[in-house]
Amino acid sequence: MKIYNTKEIKNISLLGSKGSGKTTLAEAMLFETGVIKRRGSIAAGNTVSDYFPVEKEYGSSVFSTIFYAEFNGKKLNVIDCPGADDFVGNAVTALNVTDTAVILVNAQYGVEVGTQNIFRTANSVGKPVMFAINQLDGEKADFDNVMEQMRESFGPKIVPVQYPLACGAGFNSVIDVLLMKKLTWGPDGGAPKIEDIPDSEKAKAEEMNQQLIEAAAENDEALMEKFFEEGILSEDEMREGIRKGLVTRSIMPVFCISAQKDMGVRRMMEFLGNVVPFVDEMPAPETTEGVKVKPDPNGPVSIFMFKTTVEPHIGEVQYFKVMSGTLQAGADLDNVSRGTKERLAQLYCVCGQIRESVDKLCAGDIGATVKLKDVRRGNTLDEKGCDYVFDFIKYPAPKYSRAVRPVTESDAEKLSGILSRMHEEDPTWEIEQSKELKQTILSGQGEFHLRTLKWRVENNDKLPIVFEEPRIPYRETITKASRADYRHKKQSGGAGQFGEVHLIVEPYTEGMPEPDTYKFGNQEFKMSVRDKQEIPMEWGGKLIIYNCIVGGAIDARFIPAIVKGLMDRMEQGPLTGSYARDVRVCIYDGKMHPVDSNEISFRLAGRNAFSEAFRNANPKILEPVYDVEVMVPSDVMGDVMSDLQGRRAIIMGMSSDSGFEKISAKVPLKEMSSYSTALSSITGGRSSFTMKFSSYELVPSDVQEKLLKEYAEKQKDED
Repeated sequence: MKIYNTKEIKNISLLGSKGSGKTTLAEAMLFETGVIKRRGSIAAGNTVSDYFPVEKEYGSSVFSTIFYAEFNGKKLNVIDCPGADDFVGNAVTALNVTDTAVILVNAQYGVEVGTQNIFRTANSVGKPVMFAINQLDGEKADFDNVMEQMRESFGPKIVPVQYPLACGAGFNSVIDVLLMKKLTWGPDGGAPKIEDIPDSEKAKAEEMNQQLIEAAAENDEALMEKFFEEGILSEDEMREGIRKGLVTRSIMPVFCISAQKDMGVRRMMEFLGNVVPFVDEMPAPETTEGVKVKPDPNGPVSIFMFKTTVEPHIGEVQYFKVMSGTLQAGADLDNVSRGTKERLAQLYCVCGQIRESVDKLCAGDIGATVKLKDVRRGNTLDEKGCDYVFDFIKYPAPKYSRAVRPVTESDAEKLSGILSRMHEEDPTWEIEQSKELKQTILSGQGEFHLRTLKWRVENNDKLPIVFEEPRIPYRETITKASRADYRHKKQSGGAGQFGEVHLIVEPYTEGMPEPDTYKFGNQEFKMSVRDKQEIPMEWGGKLIIYNCIVGGAIDARFIPAIVKGLMDRMEQGPLTGSYARDVRVCIYDGKMHPVDSNEISFRLAGRNAFSEAFRNANPKILEPVYDVEVMVPSDVMGDVMSDLQGRRAIIMGMSSDSGFEKISAKVPLKEMSSYSTALSSITGGRSSFTMKFSSYELVPSDVQEKLLKEYAEKQKDED
């Protein structure tokens, strides 16, 4: 194939809610450009996108698919992304390595929560957006209603380039207000018949043409002056104004299509080829050092590895973007992220699972390679002497977690390798070997997201696995001061063990005064502080230890052993075995033996004294609480609110956001376990939510009693 230079390349993300028709549109685009001779269908399982077995099983996209189309002397690199919110990581990746987002809107359902989420993501990374209203031939299609929703959701920058003469089964023509022509398609779509606008539509078309001209002129002073003087712009001038408006994100054009019937697709591709920005017209990405790197084909070679797939008979396929320079096949590059060297023996342009070998790729282009030794997603590879490092993709936090284990325990190591590989393919699958919970925790964007992983492990890797409810990382603390002492004494021939520790525990809060005098019953204990240790806990909170020993009751060399004993109990709290936090301890007295005292004796004495004091200090269990934001359509808001309140949620506020209702709440993690599934069920999949750790809070007394009982039963079973 032809080698395209930087000024001939455009990179585009194809996005939209589930069911908006992205895969079908991708097929039509490839057909229109001659890449494929016959359009496949999702039902037949023969599309260029959705070629993995799991995608054929579910009948929807799970991974993004990269393809290219050569059109009017331009190369369009397109990344077709899954629509389900569970696979948002693909959209995040695509938006970061492309320059323009094409968002599909289903003409039958209008702006959905998924549309909103994708638009926000595009906004957050500063990418131009254009819309295509698809399925205008659908029975419930309503162009005017969809446009109203889009203006309400996305603001006045929405400008239609086309409008349909009829929706539903009769859809076969549009008025194009950029060309100022009527476009009509036959039953098989393809190239339209171009006609003059009928008299009955002229007034409406001229009004919309004027709106488009004004929107285009606003982006260029010279065009604005001409518009004020003559009240009109040529088609080429309008294109230039729209291109500049896309770069500055001050205009969002809207097209009308039926991807299924291949109507309007060629015209939209003309716009992509003629109007949307080239790679060198967009703001330059920055390295981790803040250096802006323009896509200069004559600059030093630097490529960013943004995606990994594992394909049968091939192994790992690495996808990259050429950030700078011109990459030649056979190039030797330094992996600056891992400190290794790589030879890129083969370079490919890709079209789904079809790869076409090329000799070189210029800055801004997207390609693939295979058989690299030690490359991971997110790595930067540079030529010798170049030190660019890129790390600009930030993925959303997980929303749904399950503990995972193999059915056969001996397969644990094999499962670990499979999960690591899958994290490379989709970084929003997160894996944690939790020492605290003694479980492997698999987290993702939703129940469907994790179910997809399970299907792949069991069907592709032939390894049966089990999902279980993840344990909750509770914390233990105390609510009042308490005193205890403990003597550890053991004699069994020869040297014995002896250590006695007296201590006081109390709740710790930031900024509290230094310890002075404590009163328990009729006894008063005055502290004389000799030393202070402040130990931040890895799991949050602190342990503050004061050495208040006077008169040499315990030798200073045994204090570290006592501290180790305290830490033993902080790591395994006396109530439920959970981590403890925010405790202040004063070690004020004790006894030692000139022969039998040693470190182990004082470690055990400190541990047991602390346990007793902790239990007498009105101990409480803390649970993790998350800030949760739920976006819902107004007609199901009451049901969603009721469900949240049943999950012990505290509603913090409600507001409207672009046609949807936003509920803000604080919810215990324990109650969020199955929330993504429940929310989807309540709202018919029309809602989404985010969650972020907020704080640890006291559990209600009835919940604490239940947890204590469960822990006691567990201890009994283990004994």
